[in-house]
Amino acid sequence: MPGDNESRHRFGCRERVEGDMEDFGITGARVDLDTTVDLPPERLWDLITAVPRISEWSPECEHAAWLGPDDALEEGVRFKGTNRREGRVWTVTCVVTEVDSPRAFAWSVLDRDENLDRPSSRWRYDLEPGDAPGQTRVRHSFVHGPGMSGLREMIAGNPEIASIILDVRLGELRKHMTQTLDAMTAR
Repeated sequence: MPGDNESRHRFGCRERVEGDMEDFGITGARVDLDTTVDLPPERLWDLITAVPRISEWSPECEHAAWLGPDDALEEGVRFKGTNRREGRVWTVTCVVTEVDSPRAFAWSVLDRDENLDRPSSRWRYDLEPGDAPGQTRVRHSFVHGPGMSGLREMIAGNPEIASIILDVRLGELRKHMTQTLDAMTAR
């Protein structure tokens, strides 16, 4: 419901597109959220690292699961996520790239080549205590990498409207990231 977001926490967002224009500005395109939520960092940490639960909160992710025999939260572990957007369904493999409880959690989304140096995208949460007890300042970011993605495929097929496609997708990501965080932190 509009307005609920502001009543629960302050919200700020910025989008910035950086990157090589030969790839239509895709590499380095990013969305950054910066907000304060009414949960302590340790509780929010438990939520953002609960990978199998992300589909409960995300409007785009339908399923996520750790890969491997255990779900130890450490750098290098992998998980799969299945997403749906506008009737298109796709599954990605992700690699956890940073775990610093309860301060930072990051992962890369691999493309078909599964080259960690050329991911499709990088995602990150940074947490720090908020101004008031029981609050957390959250910085959540998405950065498009040099790897292949649905966004690249869509722009390759429609280069004449590349900037529109990129702007729309970044706007959707911002909206979905906000909705996910709002749902995750709802009491």
